[in-house]
Amino acid sequence: MAAGILCSRLAGLARLRVFAYYFGLQSDAADAFNAAFRIPNFLQNLFGEGALSASFIPVYATLVARGEHRDADRVAGAVASLLALVVASLVLVGVLATPILIAAIAPGFLGAKRELTIAIVRILFPGAGLLVLSAWCLGVLNSHHRFLLSYTAPVMWNAVMIGTLVVFGTRSSLPRLAMILAWGSVAGSALQFAVQVPLVWRVAPHLRFALDLASEHVRIVSRNFIPVFISRGVVQVSAYIDTLLASLLPTGAVTGLSNAQLLYTLPVSLFGMSIAAAELPTMSGVAMLDAEGTATLRVRLDA
Repeated sequence: MAAGILCSRLAGLARLRVFAYYFGLQSDAADAFNAAFRIPNFLQNLFGEGALSASFIPVYATLVARGEHRDADRVAGAVASLLALVVASLVLVGVLATPILIAAIAPGFLGAKRELTIAIVRILFPGAGLLVLSAWCLGVLNSHHRFLLSYTAPVMWNAVMIGTLVVFGTRSSLPRLAMILAWGSVAGSALQFAVQVPLVWRVAPHLRFALDLASEHVRIVSRNFIPVFISRGVVQVSAYIDTLLASLLPTGAVTGLSNAQLLYTLPVSLFGMSIAAAELPTMSGVAMLDAEGTATLRVRLDA
């Protein structure tokens, strides 16, 4: 898992380097793109990897550990269907409400810079929805202890964006290049989701998509999701205050802040997130299998 995260983060650094080459570090287009990316990214962070894993993996991994594969796959299909419905609705609302969101998140952007940010956000929102579904794939694969693909899949997203910049960078002006790169981000999101689907079908052959709200397991996942959603929301509000303040500073502040955050969160991702995410499926299965599961769980936590 750490190897996968390292590969995706190195690809992200390469993307930033290519982005800086074509956009510069102090341009309105760079600030507009980085600020725009924060808004649909809010959807991904709330419904994606962290929140979904914390509510979905414990239930799904327990069923897998018990050998109840049909029930596990039924839960996975129901969660995916519910998630797709909710996220699609939020994407539609987000696209329509983008001007309001920009006024709240980046009040320092005015004129052409504000209009460019609005246009980019509206393009990026569907891509964020695809990344949420990619996080669902990650939850399924992690529960089956298939870690490498799900954590290297973001390399595909970075590669598409780098390719978009290389192909169109010398032929397009900065405002137009920002729009093209937003479409490249959506294409990369689709590819990141698509590369995981074949392995998901292989480990979950009984997967069927249906809104099975009567399932007790699905209700548990939904019930567990609410407190995680709230806690993730608090963290996101803090991040948005950073962007709001940066939007009031001179050109380049939003881009500089975004670059710095990618760098300083690398150790957290490599060591904290990788260990926690790798242990979550195993601990979930151990804790529910038998009466001594709690004792075994304590041993793993101590280690």
